[in-house]
Amino acid sequence: MTQSAKRFFWMVCGCIALGLGIAGYILPLLPGTVFLLIAAFCFSRGSERLHNWLITHKHLGPPILDWTNHGAIPRRAKILATLMMAAAILASYLMHAPIPVIIAQAIILPLVCLFIWSRPIGPNP
Repeated sequence: MTQSAKRFFWMVCGCIALGLGIAGYILPLLPGTVFLLIAAFCFSRGSERLHNWLITHKHLGPPILDWTNHGAIPRRAKILATLMMAAAILASYLMHAPIPVIIAQAIILPLVCLFIWSRPIGPNP
């Protein structure tokens, strides 16, 4: 694979992740910041200009920089993630998901919550 093909690949992946990240700020079930982090990663390999634009963007840049510089997750995101995980377990139960699925969720999702809540809130609360 040529260098320009690799850059193109990373730029396409970055654009897809950016689109999903922006959609995540509109749609409540889509994790916007995660996709913005993926977009920043992809753009750092595909386009320095797009990477710089993303991390300096007025609205999209702060959550990326909070995670990159401080490992921080905003309080609102922590609360929303916790509520969505609880809703996922409840929905699985109400839809009569297989017991192993519910047990796996009941073990894994609280551990994910523990990780999320152990992260600092960051300088931009």
